[in-house]
Amino acid sequence: MENIIAKLVHEFEEGKLTRRQLIQSLTVAATAAAAAPATAAEGRVLTATNINHVSYQVTDYTKSRDFYAGLFGMKVSEDDGKQCRLTFGNNILIVRNRQPAPKVDHIALTLANWDQEKEAMEAELKRRGLKIVQGDTKTSLHIKDPDGFEVQMGGLRQ
Repeated sequence: MENIIAKLVHEFEEGKLTRRQLIQSLTVAATAAAAAPATAAEGRVLTATNINHVSYQVTDYTKSRDFYAGLFGMKVSEDDGKQCRLTFGNNILIVRNRQPAPKVDHIALTLANWDQEKEAMEAELKRRGLKIVQGDTKTSLHIKDPDGFEVQMGGLRQ
């Protein structure tokens, strides 16, 4: 943006733009900058490719497990007696015993190039002043969104 403004002022000073053209051009540039996503201007964008899973807090995970598996044909995996994964297509629903329930615990996003660039992505989160609230940097990181909702991010296996 600074380069654009400098160029416009330079053209004005050289007589290539009238005062009216300078003001119009500055207005257009400012409007375009305001409409652009803030993250693009502030630094690197972490590219989410899909929702990895939804973590669902329930009072009795076995009832929820049986409901989703029985009604929707979801495949049960990684059942440890307190929680399990229910897979369907490329999606995962994790049901777990937690109180208070019911509520969605967090969403998890799969990020492009996580395995190759996780350190750079972690550095970008810190650069933006985001606190990592939980996470094993090998598989995922958790942060809070502006409303305090937990967002997990990582590779395909989280």
